[in-house]
Amino acid sequence: MTTPRELWAVLETLHDVTYFTPQARAAHEAVGLRGFWRGYVAMRAAPLGQAGPGLVTAVFHNFARSFLARALPAIWAVVAPERALAARMDGAVAALRAHLPDLGADVLAGPNAVLRRIVGSACWEGRALGAANADLPWPDEPLAQLWLATTVVREHRGDGHVAVLVSEGIGGLEAHVLRDAADGSRELTLPNRGWTEQEWAAARAQLAGRGLLAAGGGLTAEGERLREHIERRTDELAAQPLTAATAAELDRLDEVLRPFARALVPGAVPYPNPVGAPRP
Repeated sequence: MTTPRELWAVLETLHDVTYFTPQARAAHEAVGLRGFWRGYVAMRAAPLGQAGPGLVTAVFHNFARSFLARALPAIWAVVAPERALAARMDGAVAALRAHLPDLGADVLAGPNAVLRRIVGSACWEGRALGAANADLPWPDEPLAQLWLATTVVREHRGDGHVAVLVSEGIGGLEAHVLRDAADGSRELTLPNRGWTEQEWAAARAQLAGRGLLAAGGGLTAEGERLREHIERRTDELAAQPLTAATAAELDRLDEVLRPFARALVPGAVPYPNPVGAPRP
């Protein structure tokens, strides 16, 4: 039986074409969003409307506010959220079409029907970013339907992950430091989330004081237990909308989409990557 985490790896990879592909970058730049991070921030925050750095920092969770404030709120004077959303969809569809030419309407009919049912059954209390994406109009084009569905399911999971982290007293920077203690991802993370060396060191000291990091920087047994709990609870919360599909439908969804997701890595979606997406 396909697990929520296994399905997430597939859907996350399909979603991630909006960040890393030249087609998406071209669509962002066509509406005035020059540079990777201006495009990223505007595209991901646009479902929230003309949100400022406070709200976006809260829902993104793992970025330094000063980093996001480089783009917000000034970016909305360059492009309205509605136009940013149109560019986001255009770029994602163009990327999927370019990198996955065999992913046509005939292949997508079944997966899209299941994904729309999953999206429609999700509970949105406390999940601001997922809910904002779920409120967007359902498109007519099959590739657009796929990409929007992957985005909604992805942000639903992400909102749940943030809720678990917050409940355990783990802020965005602390989450990165915990992950680095397990997989050595610091050099990839630090320049892509806007935290300073001093802030990183302070977070390490704070986590060490809680008994989560050992003197050498690795996880203690308690730190390992906490990370396992966070990931397990995230999976449990992410499973809620998936109950709208049968086990056989989820297996079929994985069977159809996983080969396409694998074809995107590492050409269209780099690995490792700052998003933290695993190989599908």
